[in-house]
Amino acid sequence: MSTPAPGSVMRGAVDLSSLRNRPQPPAAPAAGAPAAPALAGGASPLVFDVTDASFGEVLELSRTVPVVIDLWAEWCGPCKQLSPVLEKVVIELGGRLVLAKVDVDANPQLAQGFRAQSIPMVLALVAGQPVPLFTGAVPEQQVRDVFAQLLQLAAQHGVTGTVPVDGVTDDVAPEEPPLPPLHAEAFAAIEEGDYARAITAYEKALVENPRDADARAGLGQVRLLDRVQGADLQAARDAAAAEPTGLDAQFLVADLDVVGGHVDDAFGRLLDLFQALPADDRAPVRERLLELFGLVGDDDARVIRARARLASLLF
Repeated sequence: MSTPAPGSVMRGAVDLSSLRNRPQPPAAPAAGAPAAPALAGGASPLVFDVTDASFGEVLELSRTVPVVIDLWAEWCGPCKQLSPVLEKVVIELGGRLVLAKVDVDANPQLAQGFRAQSIPMVLALVAGQPVPLFTGAVPEQQVRDVFAQLLQLAAQHGVTGTVPVDGVTDDVAPEEPPLPPLHAEAFAAIEEGDYARAITAYEKALVENPRDADARAGLGQVRLLDRVQGADLQAARDAAAAEPTGLDAQFLVADLDVVGGHVDDAFGRLLDLFQALPADDRAPVRERLLELFGLVGDDDARVIRARARLASLLF
């Protein structure tokens, strides 16, 4: 099994079986391009609320156009930071993606089905299948990069439709200023699957401006994607089982687990490896853990737990 884009090893990370057969609202007219569900909320036809009862319609829509799911709550500060960024990027993509917003407090069955351990949590549906994307409030450039990879993945599975956006005017979706040249180069490279070129572009951007948070976030993510590109998950697990203290073998499985949404498994594997190694050999494991902590998000509950265990092993 290869990993050409985020999500291709993530299928099955979320159990939607309890939600698939819910009664659906009346279907949208069949003629023409698909329309987003006529649900409440959103300043654009591309952004709408979804509930436990209406999830079936969203699941069907995902067979034609990728659906980004934003799990949020009114009390969640990071959610309020992230949601406008998601809406902005989705609207700018002009109907190639839609954004379905799930209030986890009002829709506990969806929250349970998506295994929402912390919010904000963002995932996607492609052809009815879940694709975990990220948790926590991430920078806008990282959202753009992830959505570009999601569109790649959707195209590979034949999900290339668009939703009409006749009601969207320039006042609603103003033209975005052009990206800085190196960011634009990295973004184009990611869309083409050329992660090495994207890494080079982000590294140059950081040389020019070491405080470029978007470049740093993008670099971390694309390095991860580059490491797992073309990897066979079962072969990687077999190699790790055969070499319990082999850094390369254990690192690859941890990387694949993060891309696949199994973050606790990845952290647990690396922390076990850290504990098993002599003190003089632990530095690379700690560095990889810190890198993955940054990708998942410092406020994520899984990162907080893993940091606590790492601290206990250090002291």
